[in-house]
Formats: sequence, structure tokens, C-alpha cells
Amino acid sequence: MADTKQAVKRRDMLKAAGAAAALTVVPRHVLGGEGRLPAGERLNLAAVGVGGMGGSNLAACAGENVVALCDVDVGGYAAKTVAAYPNAKVYKDFRVMLDRQKDIDAVIVATPDHTHAVVALAAIRQGKDVFVQKPLSHSIYEARVLTEEARKHKVMTQMGNQGHSGDGIRLVCEWIADGAVGAVTEVHCWTNRPVWPQSIEVERPKETPPVPSTLDWDLWVGPAPMRAYHPVYHPGTWRAWWDFGTGSLGDLGCHIMDPVFWALKLKYPVSVEGCISTYWKGLWQKTEPKNEQYPRSTIVRFKFPPREGMPAVKVTWWDGGMMPERPEILEKGRRLGDDDGGVLFIGDKGILMCGCYGRDPRLLPETRMKEYKQPAQTLRRVPGAERGHEKDWLRACKDGKPASADFEYSGPFAETVLMGNLAIRFPFRELLWNGEKMEMTNDAEANAYVRRQYREGWTL
Repeated sequence: MADTKQAVKRRDMLKAAGAAAALTVVPRHVLGGEGRLPAGERLNLAAVGVGGMGGSNLAACAGENVVALCDVDVGGYAAKTVAAYPNAKVYKDFRVMLDRQKDIDAVIVATPDHTHAVVALAAIRQGKDVFVQKPLSHSIYEARVLTEEARKHKVMTQMGNQGHSGDGIRLVCEWIADGAVGAVTEVHCWTNRPVWPQSIEVERPKETPPVPSTLDWDLWVGPAPMRAYHPVYHPGTWRAWWDFGTGSLGDLGCHIMDPVFWALKLKYPVSVEGCISTYWKGLWQKTEPKNEQYPRSTIVRFKFPPREGMPAVKVTWWDGGMMPERPEILEKGRRLGDDDGGVLFIGDKGILMCGCYGRDPRLLPETRMKEYKQPAQTLRRVPGAERGHEKDWLRACKDGKPASADFEYSGPFAETVLMGNLAIRFPFRELLWNGEKMEMTNDAEANAYVRRQYREGWTL
């Protein structure tokens, strides 16, 4: 009944103002209270960071009103996306956009990792729904604050780990719950990342080329330590740099580890340990990082306690060309995972393997898969194929029912992924973690990096 009254109120407003014009300017909040739009009406969307993945996210939201675009390089790297939405107002500073433009319902955040949190939190505190690219934030503390503030302001949220809206991850969850491989006590996750230049031997660039005329470099750096402009940062390989990115784990961890976190009902690990190596001058060698770039190759071991009837489990992450041992029951000539990586769930009754995003899950060997009677579906499916993840967020913005990877789920998940980066920064020692208190209990040096220090003039 409330939804009907709300829809009538909105239609009356549109009729009075002229439906064609009003659809582009009437924000959701004019409906009053916590009103949501009927499914057939359009949201007023803004996007921050539109030169790369943000443009793809916007394309997946076709049919909504794109009313504002914000990018620190609107005339350069982001020019193509800006040109595609000629009716949208254009900004360089997200703070100016949020202060001046009051017709925004929801915001897509697809900036480099180091500015995810400051942008998303500013939108959340204005009551705007947010879609934030993975890994949600640059630090554990930022992920926790985003989760708590989204809950407080009752906004609809989604992290950009699109596999979470796919069918493959749901099959993994349903098969694990069905006991297809028994009790899982060991998991291995791996990726082909990095696919960009990255090494612990690299130092900051010494050259200081001029800043492109289209780029506001101070805004791009944001809360991170100020560094002189160099194209290796923008639009280059910012993922490789500790100051700005979150490395291989930040790039693919939220995709590859997603079915593990969901199917095994994980939350906070009790400990994490990392080891690093680099292929340098033809030799593999164990070495300490210079902490400018992430290592070329890492192994991270997470330990999770028993939970909800499931035993304690060890989860190992491999990247940079390193992979787990090949299971003996995997047929000769058959590859592990897919082009981007994969997961092995090792239970006391068998092994389940899937690719990145939870794609193409199979029980091993294939004869076991063929004889397995799959259980009935128990998890809601998300329609929309590859665009379904953004569409599910749009649906949530309108009906008020949480999206598939809302921050209640993806916040703690992102914290775990970022815990792995702490172990990489302080390798070869086991870090003990109290998740509820967000505290490293045995290592003050590592604990200092749970919350990053912002550059003067920036706050969360």
C-alpha cells in the first residue's frame, strides 16, 4: 500500500512538471523519508572515476539517468566516457559534485583503490546508494567504516565483485552445503596476476615529467602521500604501488576468494602469514621488500576458526605464477582453474574445483561429477548475465532489498583480502588477528597499518 501511494505521488509530480523533463531531474529523496522508486522508474546516477572500469559500470546501468560524471582527468583519460553522456554535468572534484548537485540518487565509485573510501563515504553520509569497485578500500579500517556507515544511513550498497551475482558461485555454495566433498579443511586460491610490471626491487621513478594539462594531480593523489607525477601511476600501473593500489590480491582476490568466503561462511581469520619472492636476474630469492611496489609473487596463508558446524579451515593464496600442487585425481592434460585463476576446495570426501568468479565448478575427477546428483537450488539467482551485478544493485536501490554483495557481506570479505596484504608487507611471521576489535594482537608494527595515515587536508 505504501509503495502504491509513493508511486502515485511520484507520477503526479512528473505529470505536473512534464514527464520527459522531470525524469532527468527528480531525485529519489524528494519522495520523502526512505522512499524507494518503483522498478519501472529511473535512478539519477553519478559516477566518480569514469576513465576505466567506471565507464563499464555505467554501460551496465543503461536505461538509468546519468546526471553527473566526475573524474580528475575529464579532458584526458576519461574523455571518451564523458563524451558518451552529453547531458551529464561534469566535475573534477567529487566533493564539489556532491555539494552542488542535489538530484543524485546513487553513486558509482570506480577510482583507484586509494580513494575508494573517501569518495564512497562522502556519498553514503548524504544518504546516497553506492556501488564501489573491489576491493572496496585500501585499508582494513576503511572497509570497516564503510560497512558501519552504510548500515547507519540505510543505503543500498554493492561491491564490484561481479562473480557474486553469477550462477557458478551459487552452485559452489549449494554443493558445499549438500556435502558434495564433505567437511572442507583446506582451500587453495590462485591467480595469474600481476599482468603488469611489478617487483619489490623497483624504486620510485626519479624522473619528473610535466603533469598533463587535463589532469588534476593533487586530486588524483588524494589522501595518499604526495608523489611527483609520473605516467607509471596514471594512467599506468597504479595497482602495483603500495601508495595507491592493493596489488594482485586487491585486483583478483575479491573475485577468486569470493566462493570460498561465501560457501564456507567465513568472516575474520584468526591468523595470516605471507611469504614473498621475486624472479631477479635469473634466480629465485627470498628477500625483504622495499615497500614501494608489491612483490612479483606471493603466498599468503589464512587460518579461520570453526563456525556454524564447519571445521577450522586453512586458505592459501598463490599469485605471480606460483600455484598449489596438482591433485592426483585431476585428469592428465586438464588444466587447473581457468585463464585468470581458480580455487580448490579439499574436503574429507573429495575435491571441488572452480575458476575465477566461481565459474564452471566441477567435482574431481570428472567421473565423480557425472555421477553426482545436484541438489535443488536454495540461493536466489540474479538475472542479467554479465551485467547482472550492476542491475542487481539498481534493483536494490529501487526496492530497498539488499543487493547480492552488499557491504554487510563484502565489507568483512574485503577486510580479509586486505589482511593478506598486511601479511605481504610484513612477511615470514604469523600475524594473530582479533577481528571484532580490528587489532593485530602480537605485532605492533603490522597493527599500525590496519588504518592508513591520510595526507594533511584529507579525512575519512
